Amino acid sequence: MKIDIHTHIMPDKMPNWAQKFGYGDFIHLEHRNCKACMMKGDKLFREVEDNCFEPTLRMKEMDETNVTIQVLSTIPVLFNYWAKPKDGLETSRFLNDHIANTVFKNPDRFIALGTVPLQDIDLAISEMERCVVELKMPGLEIGSNINGINLGDPIFFPFYKRAEELGCSLFIHPWEMMGEQQMQQYWLPWLVGMPAETSRAICSMIFGGVMEKFPKLKLAFAHGGGSFPATIGRIEHGFNVRPDLVAIDNAINPKKYIGKFWIDSLVHDEKAMQFIIDVMGENAVCLGSDYPFPLGEHHPGKLIEEMNFNPSLTEKLLFQNALNWLA
Repeated sequence: MKIDIHTHIMPDKMPNWAQKFGYGDFIHLEHRNCKACMMKGDKLFREVEDNCFEPTLRMKEMDETNVTIQVLSTIPVLFNYWAKPKDGLETSRFLNDHIANTVFKNPDRFIALGTVPLQDIDLAISEMERCVVELKMPGLEIGSNINGINLGDPIFFPFYKRAEELGCSLFIHPWEMMGEQQMQQYWLPWLVGMPAETSRAICSMIFGGVMEKFPKLKLAFAHGGGSFPATIGRIEHGFNVRPDLVAIDNAINPKKYIGKFWIDSLVHDEKAMQFIIDVMGENAVCLGSDYPFPLGEHHPGKLIEEMNFNPSLTEKLLFQNALNWLA
């Protein structure tokens, strides 16, 4: 059995929200000359393959790579946190209804994660409640920052409190990477910015006291935890030598939270895989591929399967840890 916690999907037909709302670079999809084009306003953002929106093709490719279940979440560029709150709610509801319907039609193959307009905490909580209670989703995907505000900011505490009460799992995905405009060449925002952005999210939630105040919150972070596992020694050292700068909101050593949240397995390297297991713990790593995008693991779980772990560890990595996070 394989459960892939990190896959993205979008509808094959989307409203042109920029025209409807009269502002902004909302994404919509146009099908041109047998190509599916994600349009940002009137400019091409990205061409995507049919497997980005066609469930039948997804399931065929899942069967070819022995993936039992995909956990579906939206593409981060569709978070629309920058939009007016009521418009962000409308786009979130549209995307959530689409994902929920995809799961309803294929309940044995897909699990849904919703998206919410976190630029407005009350609206975000309301849509989270709809996702969990009405649409029967086990969790949400959220961005690594909300319009530049770190996830450890107290403004988000009511949201975390309600997520904890609902048992709502949260998958944190990097987006709007810090320094992105200064490193456009060589695909550096994705190669360098995303790992740093994920560590930013983890550290801000630790140092902001999120994991301390909401200990039952079920958090998972994309891309092998980004640069966090490799720099936890530096992070702890900074906590120890400059508590006046680091420990101002949470006096607990950051290493104490290792094992209390999950990361996915998307590291593309045997030594890196062994390292994140050694650092984060064998119960904290879940299969995640970033399907269907180029930076993902094109045969989900292949790296884990080829490393000849004992059967118990292999099962944890391929599906059991995912079940525990989503439970």
